[in-house]
Amino acid sequence: MLVPLALTQFICSFAGSNMNVMINAIKDDLHTTVQGVQVCITLFLLVMAALMIPCGKLTDRLGRKRCFTVGLSVYGLGALVSAVAPGLGVLILGNSILEGVGTALLIPPVYILTTLLFSDMNARARAFGVISGMGGVGAATGPLIGGAITTAITWRAAFIFQALIIVVIVVLARGITDPLPADPARPFDSVGAILSATGLVALVGGILAADKNVALMAGLLVAGAVILCGFFAWIRHRERTGQEALLSTALFRSRTSNLALVTQNVQWIMLLGTSFVVSAYLQVVRHYDAIHTGVIFTAATVGILLSSVAAGALARRYRQRSLILAGFVITIVGIVVLIVQVRGHPSAWYFAPGLFLIGIGLGVMITPSVNVVQSAFPEKLQGEISGLSRSVSNLGSSLGTAIAGTILVVGLSDPKRSYGVAMLVLGVIGLIGLGAALLLPASQRARPDEDRHR
Repeated sequence: MLVPLALTQFICSFAGSNMNVMINAIKDDLHTTVQGVQVCITLFLLVMAALMIPCGKLTDRLGRKRCFTVGLSVYGLGALVSAVAPGLGVLILGNSILEGVGTALLIPPVYILTTLLFSDMNARARAFGVISGMGGVGAATGPLIGGAITTAITWRAAFIFQALIIVVIVVLARGITDPLPADPARPFDSVGAILSATGLVALVGGILAADKNVALMAGLLVAGAVILCGFFAWIRHRERTGQEALLSTALFRSRTSNLALVTQNVQWIMLLGTSFVVSAYLQVVRHYDAIHTGVIFTAATVGILLSSVAAGALARRYRQRSLILAGFVITIVGIVVLIVQVRGHPSAWYFAPGLFLIGIGLGVMITPSVNVVQSAFPEKLQGEISGLSRSVSNLGSSLGTAIAGTILVVGLSDPKRSYGVAMLVLGVIGLIGLGAALLLPASQRARPDEDRHR
């Protein structure tokens, strides 16, 4: 039961990071631009963020296994469409839309089924550890595996690889049964789902439009903010009238959780923003191929893996607030090193120290941030806060690629300056996360089962 669920988390995490090393290959093959590839990557992450909560709600109505099966089908179709894409539009349809929807359908059932299928707490904790570990492996090895496939064969083969993994999961998942029956009569907040998704798309779309039209950018940003305010007013109205809302407003009443969600969002902005900016700079400006770009990123991979392995011991020894603060400081120092070290040095290996520090810093603080969010709520709200937490992380990923990527792409006529500005902006955003971490209560320590769980 565990293998197909863990493989699903692996491939979904892999899809979120492997395209960054294919920028030049896709740009040349599809006769598009760096910004076109950036839009494709950003939209994939945004679709996940926008649909994660609604799809989590659908699991109760349609059934966990059915959502899982449909998600595999949609994701597999998206991978095949991406592999044969004749142009950017079809690639966006396959990768950004179909794979994004497929991922949003897959991730909630993975965690819910694991909770239901493993009733023993120790077994469940080990299962979550395996799934989370496979997610980390997928995200960390995405650039290296994607780069190797792209250089040895073609970027299209990386999507064939994803489709083959989906086939393996389908075969292995045949024996999984849903422990709870579906509840078709359970109400679904369609208006809330539409409002939340539309607001997030408008917000990120405004950032992506920054280099095209200032008026369009401002209009989309304002529209996104207004729609999201309307979403919160709507779910409050649903609750007051005794109807089930897409999200419980109780999730936003905890100051501790709200601050931790900010840190979580900022962490993923820095991770995916750095990944895109450095990848694009190495490929477009330094003319590195996919495999060499992926190899450079092994510095960040090693940093993340080392700090992740030590996460349990660190959580037992230090308070979660301390780990989050230390993580932000190390990551910001890594960004400064990336800015200073690279100037005037032709070798791409000068990127390694900064990337390693960023990997260490992010690996140290991502798990404690999730723990702080989850620990702020009782058991009955764990499902909803888990969905919100994953949505906030995915939104951070899309914002990181959109904000830093747009700054880099707009300034490619002066690449050294635009690279420095993009990384500087990520550092400033990191300071915002550090400020939120400073406001967290100092008394929280991970519960014993959380070290294994998260």
